[in-house]
Amino acid sequence: MAGVNRKISAASARAHTRKSKQNTSFHFPSGMFRKILVVMLMGLLAWAYQAIQPSPPKICGSPDGPPVTAPRIKLRDGRHLAYKEHGVPKDKAKYRIVFVHGFDSCRHDALRLSPEMVEELGIYLVSFDRAGYGESDPNLKRTLKSTALDIEDLADQLELGPKFYVIGYSMGGQIVWTCLKYIPHRLAGAVLISPVINYWWPGFPDNVSREGYNQQLSRDQWAVRVAHYAPWLTYWWNTQKWFPSSSVIARHPDVFSPQDKELLPKLLGRKQYEAQIKQQGNFATLHLDMIVGFGKWEFDPMDLENPFPSNEGSVHLWHGDQDWVVPVTPQRYIAKKLPWIHYHELPGAGHMIPAADGSGDLIVKALLLGEH
Repeated sequence: MAGVNRKISAASARAHTRKSKQNTSFHFPSGMFRKILVVMLMGLLAWAYQAIQPSPPKICGSPDGPPVTAPRIKLRDGRHLAYKEHGVPKDKAKYRIVFVHGFDSCRHDALRLSPEMVEELGIYLVSFDRAGYGESDPNLKRTLKSTALDIEDLADQLELGPKFYVIGYSMGGQIVWTCLKYIPHRLAGAVLISPVINYWWPGFPDNVSREGYNQQLSRDQWAVRVAHYAPWLTYWWNTQKWFPSSSVIARHPDVFSPQDKELLPKLLGRKQYEAQIKQQGNFATLHLDMIVGFGKWEFDPMDLENPFPSNEGSVHLWHGDQDWVVPVTPQRYIAKKLPWIHYHELPGAGHMIPAADGSGDLIVKALLLGEH
């Protein structure tokens, strides 16, 4: 009997040992659990930080960067600006124009003018790569004012004279507002073609900005909202794969109006230089355009005064009523708010006004000769 009891006691001990092991196999001391949570949180934060950090730009002319092939000037802050000259020689020109390219473009995307008109009127036009685009050095501290000063530097170093004309398209059109603010004394006239709107300009009544904002594709509403409220997430938002990013960056077909789609074949020539446009990186070009363009501005364009009170020059705004990239509603309000601007609304036109046959001549004649 004693032997039986010893066997039962031994079996009970083994069972208790197994039960104790089962009870302790998934138990961590509270201190260890906290350490694991901290490590996991630090890993998640490190991943998130890396995800939102853009890659450094590949600067043209640097050992690992693209080559420099265009003529360039050195700006007041030491950066280089690449440019391209068009038309008659500037020393023989009657009119000197600086053209500001748009989003995802470069100096090669200048306004198209007929050779006959260029020769007849004596037009010299210079286009340039905005900071970070093409072969111009990036400016990671880009501001509203900096591009206007870049334009002034370019005009001075190319000896365009005390006054010159400026024409900007799309995002370049938005930059013309900054020229009217910061260097109006240098302008002989200005043109904004399909200029990008900042829906947070305080001069817009809520109903106007809301209507224009809501006319965008849903994915573009989110893209500009991120650029405005969380600029530090702009790079991540437009590179992640979880949500649709900017349709303009993605070149989604839904952003093109019927007329824009008809004009797309005219842009096939861009394939020759398209690889150069963003060769220094998307952040220094597209993403900074969004951060600055849709960020908080230190001035409201609707507070600007007429830079030509004696009609010694003129300002023109051209927009298509079927523009699906930049809705027309806010432009109409600006035209009413600033009656000194000559507003031209083109029925049936989309965003790609400069690509339409004869549009460049029409725009320039209105600027230089007052023809409508």
